[in-house]
Amino acid sequence: MADEEEKNARPIFVVDAFTDKPFGGNPAAVCLVGSKELSDDVLQKIAKEMNLSETAFILEKNMIDTYNKGSCFGLRWFTPKCEVALCGHATLASAAVLFNSIGNPSTEVTFETLSGNLMARKQGSSICLNFPLNSCEPLHEEDQTIARLIKAVVGELGVKEVEYSKTTKKLLLCLEPSLTRDDLENLSPDFQAMMCAHSSGVVRGVIVTLQGTESNGCVDSSGAVYDFVSRYFAPWVGIPEDPVTGSAHTVLASFWSSRLKKNDFYARQCSSRGGELKIHVRQDNRVDIAGQAVLVLQGSLQL
Repeated sequence: MADEEEKNARPIFVVDAFTDKPFGGNPAAVCLVGSKELSDDVLQKIAKEMNLSETAFILEKNMIDTYNKGSCFGLRWFTPKCEVALCGHATLASAAVLFNSIGNPSTEVTFETLSGNLMARKQGSSICLNFPLNSCEPLHEEDQTIARLIKAVVGELGVKEVEYSKTTKKLLLCLEPSLTRDDLENLSPDFQAMMCAHSSGVVRGVIVTLQGTESNGCVDSSGAVYDFVSRYFAPWVGIPEDPVTGSAHTVLASFWSSRLKKNDFYARQCSSRGGELKIHVRQDNRVDIAGQAVLVLQGSLQL
C-alpha cells in the first residue's frame, strides 16, 4: 500500500512570486507531474483544490530532461475555473522550484507552453522571464458595452486612454495623470457588474494603470520612483483580482514603452499583497520580466 501511495504521489509547492518576503507578491502552486501526464480533468481538479489564482504543472519531456538536471520542460497553467494560455507569476514560481527547491544546476530553462517557448534564467537573487511582447491598440469608449465595463471597474475616476490587447484579450485603462497611487489602491470594482457588462469573451481581464511620479505617491520604501503602477482584474476566469500579474506586464511594457520612449522600467502592482517587477523591452519583440520568489510550502499531492 505504501509503495502504491508513493507511486501516485506528486510533489507540490506554494511559491510567492515577485516578492522577497513570505506572504507578499502572488502565490502560485507548482506541481511536478513527472513524465506521465495527468488528464485535463485531474489537472483542473487539482487547481480547484489548491484554490489559488493559478496552479502550474511542470512536465518532464524525456528521460534526459529530468527535474534535477534538465533544461527543457512542458508547462501548463490552470485557474480554479479553466486553463489559461499564459501566466507570468506561476512561470516565475515554476522556475524558482526548479532552481531553488530541486537544485537544478541549469542557469536557464525553457518551458514549452501554449504561448510558445518561454525562457527563465537566473539573474542574481532574481529570476528573469523572457516572454512575447503583446501590443495593444486604442479602443473607443463609445461602444456601450465597453463604457459600462469601464464604469464597473473604475467608477467615476478619470480615464485618459482605453486600449485593447487582442493577443491576450486584456483591456487596458490608463488613468488621468492627476490621480494618485492612493486613488488606484482604493479602487473597488463591481465584479458582478463587470461580468454582466461584458460576457462575450472578447475581454478576459482588465488592467488599470497610472504613470508613476514622486508627487503622486508612486515610490518604494527607499524613495525610488516607479515608472508605472497597476492593478489587474479577471473575474471571467475566476480571479476577481490577481495580486501580481506577469502576463499583464507584457502588455503594460508595450504600452508604457511607446508613451515614455524608454525600454527599462521599474513597476509595482498595487494589490493588497503587492509586488515589484523590473522590465526590459527587447528589440526582438519580446520582453524580460524579472522578480524574486519565496517558497512558503512544500508537500506531496496524493492521487
